[in-house]
Amino acid sequence: MRRDQQWGLDHGTWAVLCHIFPDADIPVVQLSIDETQPAAFHYELGRRLAPLRAEGVLILGSGNLVHNLHTYAWGRQAVEPFEWALRFEARARELLRTGDDGLLIDYEALDRDALLAVPTPDHYLPLLYIIALRRAGEAISFPIEGFDGGSISMLSVCIG
Repeated sequence: MRRDQQWGLDHGTWAVLCHIFPDADIPVVQLSIDETQPAAFHYELGRRLAPLRAEGVLILGSGNLVHNLHTYAWGRQAVEPFEWALRFEARARELLRTGDDGLLIDYEALDRDALLAVPTPDHYLPLLYIIALRRAGEAISFPIEGFDGGSISMLSVCIG
């Protein structure tokens, strides 16, 4: 395998980092999401990355807890979030607060709201990496909130 530096960063990486580190003065390693793997695979991989935190490595997961472009209100003004999107986000917040990682991993079994909120796993799976990094007793917060287009949650989850 040959190293390729021509591709650049995925939009899920640069769209976040350009605001946090506008001078692009930090080294970045980007992981790709293999959406053919089950959710538990991604959670376990996150657990394997956890020791990097002790080395001072900042680990970011970029996605959207709710991300349904099929129902997105393209070009419309001030669209209220769909009820199913609000319910799923509220349920996920509660599971995050209580540390019930099992239900977050097995999100597809939760209810119809989960299937509408996460019709494809690529934007949801980064959350599993982040919760897998959580240490016992660590606080969890939600520094950024809101919805866009009725069906995309902008909820930001911070541990530690």
